[in-house]
Amino acid sequence: MTLPDLLGVVGVLCILIAYAGATAKKLDPAQAPALALNLTGALLILVSLYFDFNLSAVLMEGAWALVAVYGLVQLALGRSKSSPE
Repeated sequence: MTLPDLLGVVGVLCILIAYAGATAKKLDPAQAPALALNLTGALLILVSLYFDFNLSAVLMEGAWALVAVYGLVQLALGRSKSSPE
């Protein structure tokens, strides 16, 4: 297994851990731990895709990363679904 493959596998594991944690109600998908796992996973997969490009996968992981960044920025600015806007 090459280093890019290993990074991609670790990225997939990060995303799966976040998803499983949310499904099991152990992680709130709108809070920093799950968002950070999703962002880390997406970025690691994107790094692996640099070495073996696949447009549809890059689009998916890029969108996944942007959604995670958006959520983290909202948290950093003190905005959440439960707080009044």
